This record gives sequence, structure tokens and C-alpha cells, in this order.
Amino acid sequence: MANTTIAAPSGSARHTESTALQRFLQATEIDTRLLGMIAALLIIWLGFQISTGGLFGGLFLTPRNLWNLTVQAASVSVMATGMVLVIVTRNIDLSVGSILGFVGMIMAITQAKILPPLIGFDHPATWIIALAVGIALGTAIGAFQGLIVAFLNVPSFIVTLGGLLVWRAGAFLVISGATVAPMDTTFRMMGGGAEGSIGATASWIVGVIACLFIVASIINSRKQRKRFGFPLRPMWAEYFLSVVGCVTVLCAVWVLNSYYMPVNLAKKYAEAHNIPWPEGGLQIPLGIAIPVLMAVGIAIAMSFLTTRTRFGRYVFAIGGNPEAAELAGIKTRWVTVRIFALMGALCAIAAAISTARLNAATNAQGTLDELYTIAAAVIGGTSLAGGMGTIAGAVLGAIVMQSLQSGMVLLRVDTPLQSIVIGVVLVMAVWLDTVYRGRAK
Repeated sequence: MANTTIAAPSGSARHTESTALQRFLQATEIDTRLLGMIAALLIIWLGFQISTGGLFGGLFLTPRNLWNLTVQAASVSVMATGMVLVIVTRNIDLSVGSILGFVGMIMAITQAKILPPLIGFDHPATWIIALAVGIALGTAIGAFQGLIVAFLNVPSFIVTLGGLLVWRAGAFLVISGATVAPMDTTFRMMGGGAEGSIGATASWIVGVIACLFIVASIINSRKQRKRFGFPLRPMWAEYFLSVVGCVTVLCAVWVLNSYYMPVNLAKKYAEAHNIPWPEGGLQIPLGIAIPVLMAVGIAIAMSFLTTRTRFGRYVFAIGGNPEAAELAGIKTRWVTVRIFALMGALCAIAAAISTARLNAATNAQGTLDELYTIAAAVIGGTSLAGGMGTIAGAVLGAIVMQSLQSGMVLLRVDTPLQSIVIGVVLVMAVWLDTVYRGRAK
């Protein structure tokens, strides 16, 4: 038999391949850290899918589990968008879970105890008043903590650690440890479920609008670059980003529409709407849940705030070099107060989602949410050294955290072991961030 040899790729061939990849990433301007996170998320999903019954018979990548995953990740992703700004400015907020619990309890008392004697239960204005009270209270708490950090020069770690203890105790004291329920019917829609979803038709409409928004954003970005003489992406890169964005949105809508209302709820729905019950039953798609829409809307608004406003530029300037930012005329102290106030408002919105989902407010609500929120932001690429972070990365980080938790629940992993895994993942994320920043230098 003749001897055969296989030549190894030459250095020039390897250089060409690496250069081609670099050219692709440079042309599309895709964030490599974000791309790595997406790859890690897909690996996690496939790993849990195979572990729970095989690639085609697993329990993880089912419409039901993915629908529940998006709803469960909504409250943490809302808070993670604010945590990005806090960490970017070299601060930390350990009180977000306790603020969520305290504000959620106040909103529950407002609609279950205070308003019914005045305007009746399930009044059309109940959910508006309760939500407004919660957001105002959350903003005030955040601003108060921000004032202590900014003007009394107390480290944010200490201030918010105190807040973690104070607001958790406050949630217990205001109602003597009792659970408050039920919530207003309209308010409960913010928690998801059969009543808190928009259905298949509306979901497709939202998906199409999102696709139009993606295309319009890319077109507008190109016009702005051309207007100010900035380098333009190649046309093929613009088309590629548009197609990938639209396909991702429409696939997500298709998956969420593939989860149907449970049989007992479908029967109640049929009775309420005088629909005859067929032999095979009714298949009513739930579509996108309202808390998911809220989380996506807040993520878009926060992305705009951080990338297109003066306030956002100030935040990253302070994170990059606080002394230089102050010398440049930025009122760093008041920016810090506004960041913590915004964080408090986002905690209130997350509290509304959590309370509505539970249809009750409890003293344990929001426990350890500060861990998940900080982990989501850090895993999403926000540097603890300050000056670096993205809203999209934080949302992806929240999905990663919830995916780990959901997968371990499906595998029936004990709760203590779940905490160990999440703690290890957080430490690894910080280590990877340190390595990334070291190579960037």
C-alpha cells in the first residue's frame, strides 16, 4: 500500500481564514462578546435538551418551556438593564431584590386593602394607581440611596447592603409578615398566563412591526453615517443583519404561538365566549406574554437612553474616568443620583411583574434577585471595572441565568446545588471579563 501524506494547512492559508473571519466581523460590526454569549446560550439549551430526553425528545426546547422561560426571565431582565448603568459607573446595587419585595408589598396593599373601600375592588383605575404608587416609591428609594452614595461619599456597596436589610424588613413590618392577595384583575395581566398574553394574531402583528423597526433602524443608521461622513457597512452586511434580525424575531413569535392554552383554561374560555367544545378540544395559542413585551420595551428604551442621549454618554464617561468626567463639567454626583433613581423605578416595574405573576405579595418575594440581576449584567459583558456594558448583553445574561435555573429544575437538581452552579457561573463570568480586558490592553 502506497504511503500517503496529508499536508498541514500552510501559514498563509490559516492567515487567510482568520482574516476572512475578521473581515466578516468587522464588516457586520457584530460584538464578539455578544456573539460568544449567544453561542454559549445555544450550547446550554442543547445540553439541557439532550439531558432531559434526547435531542428530539427532550423537555427543554419545547414551546411550553421556552414560553415559561421568557416570562420567568422578564423581571430580572428589567432590573438587569438598570444594573448595567450602575456597574458601568463603578457602583453596585445589592438592594434590588429587597426593593422589589418592599415595593411589591406596597402595591399589593394599595390594591387589596386601601383602594377597595374607596373605589371598590377591580375598579378600572386600580391597576394604574397601584403601578404609579409603586414606581414613585421605587424611584424615591433609589434616589435616596443615590444621594447617600453621591453626596455623603458612602460606598454604594455599604449603602445598598444596608438597603437590602432595611427594605426586606420593611416588607415584613408593613403587614406583619402576612401574604397579601388577590390582585386586581387587570393588574394580573402584567404577570403573563392565559389572560396576560396577546394571542397569535396580535403576536404576528408585533413580530412584523419589530421586523419593520429593525429594517428602518438599519436604514436610518446608514443615512446618519453617510450624513456625518462615517464609514459605511457594505451593503451585503446590511442585508445580512436585516435578514438575521427579522428571521430571529419571526422564529421567536412562531415558537411562542406554538404553546397552547391548557385544557382546563381553554374550557373556561370556551364557556365564557359561548364556543362549543369540539371532540379534539380547542387549541388556543397564547402568543407573546405581556411581561415579555414590557421587558422588551424597557430594553429598547434603555438602549436608546444609553446610546443616543447625553445622559447615556455621561454614564459611560464617568465609568471610564470619573475624575476626567468631573473636570469636563459633568455633574457626576447628580448623574449618580439619577442612575440609582432609575434603578429603583425599574425595580418597581419588576415588582409589578412578579406580584402580578404570583397574584400575591409575600415576604420572600425578590429573595436572591440581586444575585441574578448582577450575574445577568456581568455575564452579559458589563465590566465590574466600569466603563463597559450593553443592554442587549444584560438581557441575554438574564436569559442565560433563567435557562440554567429552568434546565436544572427539569433535571430535578436540588436547590442548594442550583445555587452552587449559579455561583460558579458568576465567578467564571468575572474571570472571563478580566481575561478579556487584559487581552484588550
